[in-house]
Amino acid sequence: MSLVQSIRDIDISGKKILIRCDFNVPMDEFQNITDDRRIKSVVPTIRYCLDNGCSIILLSHLGRPKGIDEKFSLKPVAKRLQRLLDRDVIMATDVAGNSAKTEAAKLKKGDILLLENLRFEKGETKNDEELAKELASLADVYINDAFGVCHRAHSSVEAITKFFSNNAKAAGFLLQKEIDFQQNLMKKPIRPFVAVVGGSKVSGKLQALNNLLPRVDKILVGGGMAFTFLKARGYEVGNSLVEEDLIEEANNIIKKAKELKVKFYLPVDVIAAQTFSADSVIKIVTTQEIPSDWMGLDIGPATVRIFKEALADAQTILWNGPMGVFEFDKFSKGSIKISHAISEAHATTIVGGGDTADVVERAGNSDEMTFISTGGGASLELLEGKELPGIRVLRIKEES
Repeated sequence: MSLVQSIRDIDISGKKILIRCDFNVPMDEFQNITDDRRIKSVVPTIRYCLDNGCSIILLSHLGRPKGIDEKFSLKPVAKRLQRLLDRDVIMATDVAGNSAKTEAAKLKKGDILLLENLRFEKGETKNDEELAKELASLADVYINDAFGVCHRAHSSVEAITKFFSNNAKAAGFLLQKEIDFQQNLMKKPIRPFVAVVGGSKVSGKLQALNNLLPRVDKILVGGGMAFTFLKARGYEVGNSLVEEDLIEEANNIIKKAKELKVKFYLPVDVIAAQTFSADSVIKIVTTQEIPSDWMGLDIGPATVRIFKEALADAQTILWNGPMGVFEFDKFSKGSIKISHAISEAHATTIVGGGDTADVVERAGNSDEMTFISTGGGASLELLEGKELPGIRVLRIKEES
């Protein structure tokens, strides 16, 4: 097995370190950060560099700006970082221009510089080598601690590594933790291993389901994707979300689960409504009795009970995807009750990032989970068995 080189494996003492972070945090309309988990999670790597007498340059993107846009500035992140680290964070006014170069050149031991939003530069998402070279020229060592973008071949993630020798690039503590958790989970989970899979579409989770089947003991399916499976089983699901072109594929997954003796759970009841809105009238119906002009928008109470029982003996639980339209309070109960059940289980609990992490936060269960991934898309691609571009470039040679 080839390994990813960790920041502990290389000599960083007294050097200028470039750390790719994931500060893509949610903000309200006044640019107040509403959830700083992603900022907090990179603090151990920053502190380790400070303890080793380094000066630090932080890189991140925020949102999807079309060119330079003050609304997507990283200034609020610099402020929050200052509070978390209790020290000054210098803010550059650009990414690879005069400000970044001047400020980087002036850095002394213990100084921290944050460059502006990487996506203010068009070349970032195009994996542009010129931009990567400019960024690389600012420092001696490159550390990737941004798991959330490792599935993207972007300049600051992939191309940049070409400009650092093997002993001058590595994974930060957060990235290392993400890789270790996901690899151990898929290779040697403690059994019974239960996967709880949700979200709106089967298409987004198809490869992950196929990759999970030979490895798990039970799969619990909720969210909008459940209706494609229910339709494949011959149920009438009304106006619920169904991917007609994937019904055959859904059937194949159910068959494969049976062959592999994996217990495959689908909802037995749902919270249904006539419209996809927060103020629609709702009713609880079994999955066999969804009216033709109604749609299922959350798992029902009987399903919650059955899912809880299926989770009771689990030793390892992986959860990726909400059980309903959790953005609306009316349709969030299923997700929140499953979050409580998973957090109370005597098991190793791993939560895929993105929406699932938001559900866990809203349910107040974050501290009870063993591990919450910081990357939704990235953790899903690892579940699919893919090697992520940002991780592949940090691999060291296979051990003989």
